[in-house]
Amino acid sequence: MRFSGSRQNRTQLFWSIIRPLDAFHVIQMLISAILLLELLSSSVAEFRAVEHATVIEFPALNCRKHSAVLTDFGGVGDGKTSNTEAFKAAIANLSQLAADGGAQLVVPPGKWLTGSFNLTSHFTLFIHKDAIILGAQDESEWPHLPVLPSYGRGRDAGSGRFSSLIFGTNLTDVVITGNNGTIDGQGAYWWKKFKEGTLNETRPYLIEVMYSNQVQISNLTLINSPSWNVHPIYSSDIIIQHVTIIAPIDSPNTDGINPDSCTNTRIEDSFVVSGDDCIAVKSGWDQYGIKFNMPTKHLVIRRFTCISPDSATIALGSEMSGGIEDVRAENITAINTQSGVRIKTAVGRGAYVKDIYVRNMTISTMKYVFWMTGSYGQHPDPGFDPKAFPMIKGINYKDIVADNVTYSARLEGIENDPFTDICISNVDIKLTAKPKELQWNCTDVQGVTNRVTPVPCNLLPEKEIDCPFPEDRLPIEDVGLKTCSVIGNF
Repeated sequence: MRFSGSRQNRTQLFWSIIRPLDAFHVIQMLISAILLLELLSSSVAEFRAVEHATVIEFPALNCRKHSAVLTDFGGVGDGKTSNTEAFKAAIANLSQLAADGGAQLVVPPGKWLTGSFNLTSHFTLFIHKDAIILGAQDESEWPHLPVLPSYGRGRDAGSGRFSSLIFGTNLTDVVITGNNGTIDGQGAYWWKKFKEGTLNETRPYLIEVMYSNQVQISNLTLINSPSWNVHPIYSSDIIIQHVTIIAPIDSPNTDGINPDSCTNTRIEDSFVVSGDDCIAVKSGWDQYGIKFNMPTKHLVIRRFTCISPDSATIALGSEMSGGIEDVRAENITAINTQSGVRIKTAVGRGAYVKDIYVRNMTISTMKYVFWMTGSYGQHPDPGFDPKAFPMIKGINYKDIVADNVTYSARLEGIENDPFTDICISNVDIKLTAKPKELQWNCTDVQGVTNRVTPVPCNLLPEKEIDCPFPEDRLPIEDVGLKTCSVIGNF
């Protein structure tokens, strides 16, 4: 209703409404008016709070209907208080929302000390850029797990293994991301025990996801892992992107990203400084991997940079007893790294490494550009099959530029089990000031080369050929991400 006329007329109209009412009704009207003013005031305050809140957008497989902050569950970000129970309580609570649009847990600014905790399905762990998750030094905060069935024993010790800092099994649709938040494994404690030989269990990894699908790990910085950094295993449909991984170059077994018996994996736009292989593609160890029989296949690696003076940019094996096939690596940069894309295997491994494609690789300071090893002799136990010969076939490299190189190639197949169908084309290798005299050391290999300098060995004769790289796209390459958000007063 809109009133018109003079102020005097509006006053007369007001009293004409009020006078017929008794005192009770007048008081009711006044109370209603006060409540209405409080509601309007509250709404304005709420609007202002939202207006001044921080909205952080991020890409994810799926957005979540519900959101919570670690402090809602008693988290204390002082770098000293254990938050293991807070993480567990938060995820247990939010797991109940999986069927109602899923949930996300925000780790806000602070230093959040914690032991191992488990993720859930239809869930996002979001780590704020000013947040650091710190791995606890108290071994009681790390549950013990049985050995992996495709390995038969722990990598550090024959019995079990410690659960990873961030762990999940039998999950669907799980996202571990942030706006470049940090996970610090505080690995020095574990490296010391490893070097002293005092470990009774295999060291924990930073992130491990098992028997899962639709997994995203992105926009994070991982530092000082006790051992491997990222280990998806027995899983499929995995995206790992915009991840920075840093460990001292003398730290033991701090592999960057290790896809293990996984299908449809995409690794891209990431940077690793490591004491071991920057990427190690695996699928089980000797008789245990042969029995488990789950290959790693359909793997894309692109726009990736590695620094690792004593290890490989990308290693295929040595634990490859479930098979490795259809690996596509392109636009790779290696700086001060021991080798490029290295194949590691041995008698007893069985299975195969086949259909491997590498192109557009830039190398600065490297010991071996091409390195294949058929005598990588570590075994889980004496029970391996000495008649289990691996098949290495269809290995393709093209369009590689390398500078300051010591050896062009060291290609060592297996006697009576040569590595075959090797193709190397359009490669320009410039040597260090004091290169080795024998630039191509080749035994038990077969293949062809074209436009390669220095001149390759006789087992890889010149042939007018452009080594293949698949033109089709893998399904994981076409998986898009949605724009999601977190809102808070950060």
